[in-house]
Amino acid sequence: MDKALTIVADMSGPRKNNITEVINTYSKRLMAFIRKRVGNEADAEDILQDVFYQLLGNTKPIEQLTAWLFTVTRNKITDRNRKKKPELLEDLYTGGSDETEFDWTNLFFDERNSPETDYLRSLFWETLYAALNELPASQRDVFILNEIEGVPFKEIAEQTGETVNTLISRKRYAVLHLRERLLTLKNELLYH
Repeated sequence: MDKALTIVADMSGPRKNNITEVINTYSKRLMAFIRKRVGNEADAEDILQDVFYQLLGNTKPIEQLTAWLFTVTRNKITDRNRKKKPELLEDLYTGGSDETEFDWTNLFFDERNSPETDYLRSLFWETLYAALNELPASQRDVFILNEIEGVPFKEIAEQTGETVNTLISRKRYAVLHLRERLLTLKNELLYH
């Protein structure tokens, strides 16, 4: 964070004041948002710093600053998590190697909010939630805790008394089921 403040110090007066004000106004809210999704304090601080670096480097006007900051923060968290996730989970979103190259992640990172992308996102989430509800509670709970809430396997094991390997196995079965249901949706969208 010291480098970010150094960069701000080198700027012209009005821009420096605006950036300083944004950092002072949003730091605590963004850090709380990040901490809920990232288990490691050092990672949380790195993500916050990356968000402010991106703000400093931005040359385009930002119409909705709060939405922009939280979108960038969410994307930074996703990028960091993607680097740490097993490939199996990424299979939930990626389309694979077929010639159409449909990829669910395109919907999440598409900044255009057209009726079509909104509809496809809602279909994705409806299908995902329906598929989660089809799972046995033990598999569903592990998936939600680990993937959606970001709770590490070690903490889940301490809470439930299950071994980490058992939890990983349950999550694996959940991911396989979810992947199958999302593949069915993808095929319906592409071929019907």
